[in-house]
Amino acid sequence: MAKEVKHTTLYRAYRPADWKEVRGQAQVTDTLEKSIKNGKIAHAYLFSGGRGTGKTSVARILAVKLGVSDKDLYEMDAASNRGIDDIRELREGVYAMPFESKYKFYIIDEAHMLTKEAWNAFLKTLEEPPAHAIFVLATTERDKVPETIQSRCEMYTFKQPTREILASIVTDIAKKEGYSLERSAAELVALLAEGSFRDALGILQKVLAVTKDKKVDVAEVEAVSGAPRGEIVRQILSALAKKDALSALKAMNIAIGENMDARTLCKLLIHRMRVVLLMRYAPALSEKLGSELTEADLALAKELSKEPAVNSDMLRALLEAYGTMAYAAVPHLPLELAIVDVCAEQGQKAHQPR
Repeated sequence: MAKEVKHTTLYRAYRPADWKEVRGQAQVTDTLEKSIKNGKIAHAYLFSGGRGTGKTSVARILAVKLGVSDKDLYEMDAASNRGIDDIRELREGVYAMPFESKYKFYIIDEAHMLTKEAWNAFLKTLEEPPAHAIFVLATTERDKVPETIQSRCEMYTFKQPTREILASIVTDIAKKEGYSLERSAAELVALLAEGSFRDALGILQKVLAVTKDKKVDVAEVEAVSGAPRGEIVRQILSALAKKDALSALKAMNIAIGENMDARTLCKLLIHRMRVVLLMRYAPALSEKLGSELTEADLALAKELSKEPAVNSDMLRALLEAYGTMAYAAVPHLPLELAIVDVCAEQGQKAHQPR
C-alpha cells in the first residue's frame, strides 16, 4: 500500500489499492477478480458487512480494474443524499455516455438509508440500466435494502476481520510510519477496534500522534483510547476468582472515576476470561494465547486457569452484562450486577448443605 499524501489519515493513506492488499475478504476479492477475467461483469452489486470492513475500498478497486477513470467514478453518501430528488438526479445523469471510460461507475454508500420513494425510483434504473452503467450499493444493514433491489444485484458479504488480522495490519502500518508496536499494544488496538479496519487505524493514528518515542507500549494505547489500565483489569479478575465482590467493585469504581469506558472494561474482562478458560481446557493453545498478552496478564491468566471458581458461568455473566450495557440507564450497572451475582452465587453454593 502506498501512502497518498503527508498528514492524511492512516485509513486513507493505506487504503488497499489492489486485490492482494485486501485482507480477510478472499471470498469477495477472489470471486470479483475471476469474474473480471471471465468477462462476467454485473451491472449492480450489493456489498454488505460491518462498518470499516473494506466495502468502499473494494468497490474502488473494482472500478480501477474495469478501467474506470476518476471522471467516470461517482460516489454518493445515501445517509445525506437519501431522497427521491437525489435519485432522480442520478437517473438523469446515468444515461449520458462516460467521459473517457467504458463504464460510468456509481458507489452508493450507506444504501439502506434511502427512502422508500427513492428506492422505487432507483428500481426502474436497476431494471433497465444502460449498458455503460455499473452500480455498487454498500450497506451495513442488508435487511433494510428492499428485496426487489437485492434480487437485481450480485451480492457479496464482507466478514469482520479477526483480531489477528487487525493486529497484524496495525503492526505493519506502524512499522511503515517508523514506529515499533509492542505485541500486546497491537492486540489491544485490535480488540478495541471491534472488527473494523477503519477504527483500528483511527486508534493507531491517535497513539502515534502522542507517543514520546518510536516504541509504542500497551500503556500508551490505554491512555489514548480510554481503555482501563491493565492493572485495574487484573485486580477485578483476581477479585472475581476469590469471589471478593467488594474488591472487584472498588477497582471498577476507580476505573469509572478515571472516565474509562465501562463497555471497554467489560470487553477486556471477557477477553482475559476467555484466555483463562482456553488455557485450562485447550493447553495446546497456550503459546499462541500468551503472545496476545503482557507478561503480567499472562502470569495472571496461568494462575487463574488453575482456579475452579473461574468458570464458564462467570464468562457467561460477563457476556450478558456486555450485551445490555449499550442501552442501560447507568452504563456500568450491568457489569456491577454481574460482579455481585457471580460472587453471591459462589457464596450460596459454599453454604449449601451436602
